[in-house]
Amino acid sequence: MVERTGATFPIGYGLKVPQDADKVGAYWEERRGIIHATNFTIDAKKQVLQACFATGPIGRIAAVDALSSIRGTKKRKAQGG
Repeated sequence: MVERTGATFPIGYGLKVPQDADKVGAYWEERRGIIHATNFTIDAKKQVLQACFATGPIGRIAAVDALSSIRGTKKRKAQGG
């Protein structure tokens, strides 16, 4: 997936329901066999800084919002916060 998107970070794709959903704490739906939108911001130490879970079209993180959040986190760290 990284090769197809040009992303410089890992992307979870093709996960198994419910095994992989349960590993990350994502909401999943048995009837359709899907994992609902699950977004994580992870730092260089592989620790979760933020998580967002959505069970519908409202509440998903847009790329621009994720970048803004990451920039804000970096700025606060640089300021000692």
